Amino acid sequence: MKTVLVTAFEPFGGESINPSWEAVRALEGKETGGARIVARQLPVVFSDVLGVLYAAMDEVEPDLILSVGQAGGRSDITVERIGINVDDARIADNAGQQPVDEPIVADGPAGYFSTLPIKAIVAAVRAAGIPASVSQTAGTFTCNRVMYGLLHRLHSQGNRVRGGFVHIPYLPEQAAQHPGAPSMSRDNVMQALEIAIRVSLESDTDLKIAGGATH
Repeated sequence: MKTVLVTAFEPFGGESINPSWEAVRALEGKETGGARIVARQLPVVFSDVLGVLYAAMDEVEPDLILSVGQAGGRSDITVERIGINVDDARIADNAGQQPVDEPIVADGPAGYFSTLPIKAIVAAVRAAGIPASVSQTAGTFTCNRVMYGLLHRLHSQGNRVRGGFVHIPYLPEQAAQHPGAPSMSRDNVMQALEIAIRVSLESDTDLKIAGGATH
């Protein structure tokens, strides 16, 4: 049976929960699309997060990797198109680190495109009655660091495994503390992530677009 590694983050920025982890940890051990899901939590710490991700990749040896993060203020499931080679933190991470305009990989390409079938995922999630869209920016915080670092490693290994990133809204209990902010239920997020996994496993799209973006 194939294995899917799904990662999510610990709480940060004063939040007591992170919706990505609340959804992803509930998927641990589930089977979907003929594959078993393995969930791992990542720290919101610039200096540590890629080491934890890479250790999980080495341990699990997955056939697909889907990383998930919180995007408070967004109203739908947003499938990221590209990770860019910069850390530029608006707030400090959970270790007090706040890099400004620093490269993730010295002399690395400007960006890497997701190797997930992003538009097919969006279409399938929408068909299930869940709002979704393609996002053109994963930001410049630890979510983007994970997306770029993940794709950089997969590219260096010949892109034999698909990988990408999905941002999700606040959960309702978080949005209640941020008046006017949109939210989405954990059940809907879980359903959307399972759809993303199935569509990615079924896709036969060429992986060549995964190469580094240079401009």
